[in-house]
Amino acid sequence: MEGDFGPGVARRALGRLLEAVLANRGEANAVFDILAVLQSEDQGEIQEAVRACSRLFGALLERGELFVGQLPSEKMVMAGSQRATRKYKVWMRHRYHSCCNRLGELLAHPSFQVQELALGTLMKFVQLEGAHPLEKPKWEGNYLFPRQLFKSVVEGVLSPEEDHSLLLSQFREYLEHDDICYHTMQAATDVVVQVANGHPEQVPLTFWNNAFTLLSAVSLPHQESEALNFYVKRAELLDKWKVAHLKEHKKAFQLMWLSFLKYKLPLSLCKKVLVIMHDSILPHLAQPSLMIDFLTHAYNMGGAVSLLALNGLFILIHEHNLEYPDFYRKLYGLLDPSIFHVKYRARFFHLADLFLSSSHLPAYLVAAFAKRLSRLALTAPPEALLMVLPFICNLLRRHPACHILVHRPQGPELDADPYDPEEEDPAMSRALESSLWELQTLQQHYHPEVSRAAGVISQALSTSEVSIAPLLGLTAFEVFEQDLKKKGPESVPLEFIPAQGLLGRWDDLCAQHFTLS
Repeated sequence: MEGDFGPGVARRALGRLLEAVLANRGEANAVFDILAVLQSEDQGEIQEAVRACSRLFGALLERGELFVGQLPSEKMVMAGSQRATRKYKVWMRHRYHSCCNRLGELLAHPSFQVQELALGTLMKFVQLEGAHPLEKPKWEGNYLFPRQLFKSVVEGVLSPEEDHSLLLSQFREYLEHDDICYHTMQAATDVVVQVANGHPEQVPLTFWNNAFTLLSAVSLPHQESEALNFYVKRAELLDKWKVAHLKEHKKAFQLMWLSFLKYKLPLSLCKKVLVIMHDSILPHLAQPSLMIDFLTHAYNMGGAVSLLALNGLFILIHEHNLEYPDFYRKLYGLLDPSIFHVKYRARFFHLADLFLSSSHLPAYLVAAFAKRLSRLALTAPPEALLMVLPFICNLLRRHPACHILVHRPQGPELDADPYDPEEEDPAMSRALESSLWELQTLQQHYHPEVSRAAGVISQALSTSEVSIAPLLGLTAFEVFEQDLKKKGPESVPLEFIPAQGLLGRWDDLCAQHFTLS
């Protein structure tokens, strides 16, 4: 099969070679011709060769014509005096390995069509090799899975050089199967450690992104399922197999994420992990408390990363009884002017509302948060004020001891306000000695809705809280649209005789003047 030829010619030629190899062992050397086309530079020829290899080795696996057991050296077997059948099976098993290695290389081919076809063929081999193992069971009922072949597939999709987000979206379909999901977690753990060990700072960003895409695609059920969905079909599922138990899946899931997060990740990737931490990672861990190191490190970084870490910390504190010293002090420290402008503003205030909902919090702490938010409100945009003002009023409703902030008989002068905005410790800020004069100032705000919201403190506060959920995601555009939809006041008459035009009345007066003169 030398020379250049089109896909149509290649298909026919490969078809003849394929039929010859499957029909007669004496034609086995034709496998070299089929494998040679896999090295072609023509995309169409490569695709035809991949399909031919899929049919060829798929049939050989089903027919049991590949050597089973620890694969010996090809030279040693071929030079020995062993039976022809054994030599054929060993020789063909080596050709099968060559084919799988080349298919793994094609996962990095410039053409996505070739990548997709190579992935599908390799996963077909995983399924067939699982059903017809190429290793001997060590004992009766031993669970066998082509781990080495499957690990090469995971290594291929976790490329350090190529962005494989599109290929990973295809691989994601296989994760619906319980056995593939389990072995993906094990293989991904090994690959991450293998690539990052030694010099993690030299690992390309592309690899971390590919790894995150794969890891975040793995999801586990919340409860043990009786009906398991296996990709490799089994005559029966034995209860002693680890792959059949959710508990073992959770252990593998936990080890996978811990192995990934122990390295210093790029800041952009750290944010992505924190976004899915609370609902896609923590609920599936065998021991969620093991995430405390990563979450506290992220929380101490400040800025948007700290805001995102709040979700995970909230779950660990409220559901797993985690004791976090100085938590409220650090939460208080996150309140700065930028809090009203960050992307995750809605999430932060939702969580802050939950953290400050307990009636057992000391009055000085709640007063410090209310005072800090009131001070920041003086420079906040209207869309943020429409959310933060009800937030402050809800704090006062929950904690009657803080009503003194709005009912102090004689509030402090502005230049003598005892509150210290520079103090990092809310207990030392002296907020309870101050008043919320900022809210009274906002009653003169240019936006009528803000002025109305700030005016609530001048009245007796109702006992029922105001839900801030609809206000959390309010944007400047939405506020502007609401203002445009409002009906303005009816027009006010300015003179008894309606004007007939811009200069109509002036023309009449001029005409009368010239007539009289």
